[in-house]
Amino acid sequence: MQAIVAFFILAALYAAGDFVGTRTKAWVPSVFVVACLFLAGYWTFFPKDIVSLAGMGAPLGGTLAILFCITHMGTIISVRELISQWKIIVITLIGLTGMVLFCWFICVPLVGRSYVVAGLPPLSGGIVAAVMVQQAAAQKGLETASVLAICMYVIQGFAGYPLTALLLKKEGKKLLKEYRSGSAAAVQNVKVEGSNGKLAAQEPERKKLIPPVPEKYNSTALILAKLSSVGVLSYLIQVWSGGVLNMAVVALVLSILATELGYLDKDSLHKAGSFGFLMFVLMIFVFSGLAKATPAMLGSIVLPLVTIIVIGVIGMSVFALIAGKLLHISPYMAVATSLTSLYGFPPNYVLTDEAAKALAETPEEKEYLMNAMLPQMIVGGFVTVTITSVVIAGVFVNLL
Repeated sequence: MQAIVAFFILAALYAAGDFVGTRTKAWVPSVFVVACLFLAGYWTFFPKDIVSLAGMGAPLGGTLAILFCITHMGTIISVRELISQWKIIVITLIGLTGMVLFCWFICVPLVGRSYVVAGLPPLSGGIVAAVMVQQAAAQKGLETASVLAICMYVIQGFAGYPLTALLLKKEGKKLLKEYRSGSAAAVQNVKVEGSNGKLAAQEPERKKLIPPVPEKYNSTALILAKLSSVGVLSYLIQVWSGGVLNMAVVALVLSILATELGYLDKDSLHKAGSFGFLMFVLMIFVFSGLAKATPAMLGSIVLPLVTIIVIGVIGMSVFALIAGKLLHISPYMAVATSLTSLYGFPPNYVLTDEAAKALAETPEEKEYLMNAMLPQMIVGGFVTVTITSVVIAGVFVNLL
């Protein structure tokens, strides 16, 4: 198979998944559709190395794409925005702690240590965590655990969507009752910008230690060079630490610091015009791990997969409820914001919007509900999927 033919097939499959995801407003996730199409292809006419033939195998799809995307994550984090929602951050972190503890002490005896280690990081976040675990498991010859990590990433949203929708409607009804009675607290107008699900910043421009590069010199190549320099430093720190400090976790921390100092551009990959392509490559690389997934193997991981999801969500909910009570946050929002780890953006936005539309009787009521619930949902997804899942994956890959 020629490289251009392989690339066309993979791009067409991915486009089909995007179409279904957009058409169903993410109720049928694009990743689920793409995974099903990949499996159908591998079980029929796909060469097992179709991703490598298309030029998206290692090191581009594995090492480089994941490192660029992790470093980019640090450039879209606004420390001030996170501080303003500190209670939600604490609740989501405590919720994830409950997920980890419940799965470790309950699921390990039930389904086995390797399945839990492979399944927990994707359950706690997004694509980057899934890739980190999938690669580590594959390198150690744990093929079934590697496939479980991908499958966890693909189907976890199905557990989160209905639960979140129910909780947001409960919260919305409570808020509307207060709003209609005139006892509702005032909320600020919010909006979401970009494809990252980032709350639009209302911060004044701050002078940074490193002045910005003039736009005429700040080319795509320069932005990518700065991002990759942070990756190089992260790699050297991992080597220096003897592997104790995971390169991905170090890259995330360094990129946040480098952005605050002014070395890295805000929203770097979007500014370089490279984000969409690199995410496409990274996603395709993830699904290449399904080449070894036989029907028998998938059948063998169904029970561990469901067990980890059910026990994990229960543990998360229990801990989030306790944290919400201590911090005086509604139990509905405490659990709903924690559940964003199962899907991230854009489903967290879509679910909030759908709940507001279903409950509101006027445009003003819908705006009030969105302003009251959306910031918490966005921050919850951002903290769990973008930040915490990378840290959890960095720890768990060493346990495989």
